[in-house]
Amino acid sequence: ALDIIKDGGAVARKGWNGKNQFVYYVPANEYSVCTEVAKLVANENGKVSYNHYMALMTVAGTVSTWVPSVTDCLADDWYEVEPTQIKKGRD
Repeated sequence: ALDIIKDGGAVARKGWNGKNQFVYYVPANEYSVCTEVAKLVANENGKVSYNHYMALMTVAGTVSTWVPSVTDCLADDWYEVEPTQIKKGRD
């Protein structure tokens, strides 16, 4: 599963109850400030750097950072989510 997401793919577990959930990799980058605190830590270009992370597309159609549980790490029911299975502009 890690190799797939590091290569730009998405993965999910057969054991997950949530329909259309999947995990993908977000590489390190920068974002424009959107809070007062972010302005305090921004670089000279007004950007805040962040480290790479895994993201979870949730059942609600929102994206959250994701840290796998031990159960997820040891599971063998992971599968690759094909791009055609990912709904663009989810509600």
